[in-house]
Amino acid sequence: MRVKTGVATDIGRVRERNEDSFLVDPPIYAIADGMGGHRGGAVASELALEKVEELSHAGKATLADMVRSANRAVFERSMSDRRVTGMGTTLTAVQVGGGGAHLVHVGDSRAYLLRAGAFRQLTDDHTLVNRMVRAGEITRAEADVHPHRNVLTRVVGTEPDVDVDEDDIPVMDGDRILICSDGLTNMVAEDQIQAILEATPAPQETADRLVKAANRAGGIDNITVVVLDILEGEDDAASPREGSREGRTTSGGAAERRATQTSAGSWRRPSRAMVKRWSVRAAIFVIALAAVSVLGRGYLDRQWYVGEASGHVVVYQGIPAELFGLRLSHVELETDIPADEAAALQFYGELPDGITANSRDEAIAIVEQIRNDVKAAEVATP
Repeated sequence: MRVKTGVATDIGRVRERNEDSFLVDPPIYAIADGMGGHRGGAVASELALEKVEELSHAGKATLADMVRSANRAVFERSMSDRRVTGMGTTLTAVQVGGGGAHLVHVGDSRAYLLRAGAFRQLTDDHTLVNRMVRAGEITRAEADVHPHRNVLTRVVGTEPDVDVDEDDIPVMDGDRILICSDGLTNMVAEDQIQAILEATPAPQETADRLVKAANRAGGIDNITVVVLDILEGEDDAASPREGSREGRTTSGGAAERRATQTSAGSWRRPSRAMVKRWSVRAAIFVIALAAVSVLGRGYLDRQWYVGEASGHVVVYQGIPAELFGLRLSHVELETDIPADEAAALQFYGELPDGITANSRDEAIAIVEQIRNDVKAAEVATP
């Protein structure tokens, strides 16, 4: 069995940094979508896949055990480093070999299988709305526009232990497997994803086109895709990958890669049915945006971080990001602490990006610690 690989990742059009990471290290292929503050998400996703890669090379653990070890690594880092407290990540991975693919999954990144015109999701979203759908409380259509559709019920790194979904998928010549973060699936409908997978033979061009489609739809999140083409032949796990970019582990935190804008030929004029679908999606988006604007304000009012403004250390309410040019935070408390002196200290290098806090009191406690450390540094300087 041979595997041809295409991979693409992109920051999208709204986020300030890429918190997705991917691993292409045959026979293991994985995606992690980080969460937990301005810096924590990138740290969580990168750390999780580094642990998977490390254990894969050691050859002493199953894929599920690798994910459990990754969970412990992220959790322990979160507990020991207050700058990334509460961080976590999704993790979806496939190990190909022996005539099949072993799949493990935590979170709401997804894996799909395209076989002879049939396209199906291989993973189950660990989200609040998916639980509600399974319980019959809401429909799938309602889940797609629900204001809490991104609330996760299971994440790597937020608890000491995590349940890992596992499945064995028989594969055959001609199968195409897609692993992707929700930056793709929240922007591009499954029928369009299937159409791109079917219309584009080369896996790298396919990956690029999927990322481009998500950005064209708005690109409100980071987007990462890995496309695997299963072909007959001897296992080439140790050989260079065909149709993929060089490198094994890439993350938004360490080595972000923008997807190449590859031309796939001329685009056909949209059909009447396609125009109708777009109109319906636009209407749904407007309704969802109105709901999110109400609920989003309540969410932002509960978020805090320490940053800088006008050359001083300040406490912000909200999150350090922008949406459609609108800043999602405001200065709640300004101090007289020089920001450059604080950022020069070992523990506060992330000050320009924002140091997250769980509450206003915690943010003020961080400020007081910074004040004490700056004073100590002044005393220690001759």
